[in-house]
Amino acid sequence: MKERVIFHVDANSAFLSWTAVYRLKVLGENVDLREIPSVVAGEKASRHGIILAKSGPAKKYGIQTGEPLFQALEKCPELVVVAPDYGLYVEASRHFVQMLRQFSPKVEQYSIDEAWVDMTGTQRLWGSPLTAAEQMRKRIHEELGFTVNIGISNNKLLAKMAGDFEKPNKIHTLFPEEMESKFFPLPVQDLFLVGAATERKLNLMGIHTIGDLAQTDVQLLRRRLGKHGETIWHFANGRNADGVTPEPAENKGYGNSVTTSTDIITTEHAHQVLLGLCETVGMRMRKDGKCGGCLTVHLRTNQFSHFSHQAQLSGTTNLTSQIFEEACRIFGEAWDGVTPLRQVGVQMTKITAEAYQQFDFFSGVCPEQYEKKLRLDETVDALRDKYGEDVIRRAKFAKNAEGHMTGGLDKARRTGVTKPVPKV
Repeated sequence: MKERVIFHVDANSAFLSWTAVYRLKVLGENVDLREIPSVVAGEKASRHGIILAKSGPAKKYGIQTGEPLFQALEKCPELVVVAPDYGLYVEASRHFVQMLRQFSPKVEQYSIDEAWVDMTGTQRLWGSPLTAAEQMRKRIHEELGFTVNIGISNNKLLAKMAGDFEKPNKIHTLFPEEMESKFFPLPVQDLFLVGAATERKLNLMGIHTIGDLAQTDVQLLRRRLGKHGETIWHFANGRNADGVTPEPAENKGYGNSVTTSTDIITTEHAHQVLLGLCETVGMRMRKDGKCGGCLTVHLRTNQFSHFSHQAQLSGTTNLTSQIFEEACRIFGEAWDGVTPLRQVGVQMTKITAEAYQQFDFFSGVCPEQYEKKLRLDETVDALRDKYGEDVIRRAKFAKNAEGHMTGGLDKARRTGVTKPVPKV
């Protein structure tokens, strides 16, 4: 049996790199954003002012991904700030994955800018793993214009950990025989699925490195951390049996959230935001032919406290009107009507392939009415899919179309509006 060879390929500072390539090759600009202090960040005025990606020169000022934009500007007043362009990122990601599939048909996309590639048995085509990785790295750089890190191992976990070693534009290996020298000395917070809270608990147990964790009694970890303790213990020992799955798993839930430009202080404003979220959630479910039986409304206050409220539906549905009606009811139970809100989210779970309804005499809704509403929603979906999501909107948004379909990262994925990504 052939030993597995897995690559983890991660685009370096993807959002910034893809923006830089687009500006250089399509817009004809002369300045490469990657060579100056620059960041991709949301608009400060709309409270999306978080650093999404940074250049190497920006990193030298101590600017970190995820920090508020105003803090980054304090560190580097001459920082160049560009707004995110999710349509561009979706298209760049598509080209990125297409390139990986030229090396192997077994590609599993993990996020918009990273993927695993099963290179097992491709040596006759591409040579040794290091030789193949070098060809892949060079082709991506030469044809798509950006750099990647490639991690190589015999399982997905170790390949991903290797890919996170020194950046950018590097190739690293992390096979089992290299774990003692390359893997065990790393701080425990570098391990996949070890967050800040878990790190603090491990540190209190005297566990500071991945090697410490690997040598800890697994039963002790189970008692202290539950099932998660056993999971990260296996990870610390380099164990991961998951194969590369080319086809994405089916959604277990459909949800969207949005941070509003101003605090929500009225029920009317909240309902308007909820309607925009329910439009996109319902549309995605209908597109996949799915229905949901449980609805959750997530709320975040202007002081960043988070809480949620959930309800089981009497049946399953993907009708926008039903999702919205239930979301408003749940919201009314969850919100005190006083605390200002900055973020609202809607999520449908308990996903099924078929809708079923419990009709009753007093509801005023019959199967014929349900089918009529479904056909109406599907007709609206088709119009938006063909002509763009702004072609039709509800009367509630007649005076202002902004937010009539909201939530999620990329409007381009919903509308099909993307920008060309050049081959350089």
